[in-house]
Amino acid sequence: MHAFDVLGDPVRRRILELLATGETSAGDVAARVGGEFGISQPAVSQHLKVLRDNGFATVRAEGTRRLYAVDPSGLQEVDAWVEQFRVFWDQKLDALGTEIARGKRARR
Repeated sequence: MHAFDVLGDPVRRRILELLATGETSAGDVAARVGGEFGISQPAVSQHLKVLRDNGFATVRAEGTRRLYAVDPSGLQEVDAWVEQFRVFWDQKLDALGTEIARGKRARR
């Protein structure tokens, strides 16, 4: 599955947002995402499996719990694709940084 196919689903994007805050149990993910999207625990588990199988999440066992975390390797494909567009905003961000620095100097 292509990275953008994986990330095209709002449930999977939300799961990644939760995992970005730190390692999270499958039960906690299911409770939060299930409540927000009105989907069952097995449906959330399927989304976690897609993320894991496509390199976006890792899982480790801790007793009976399964703890999920972001796997940055899946995001490398996305980053590589976005790289070709950075030229459109890098110059503007550099200019913004310069203006901010000027404003700080002017206030001193």
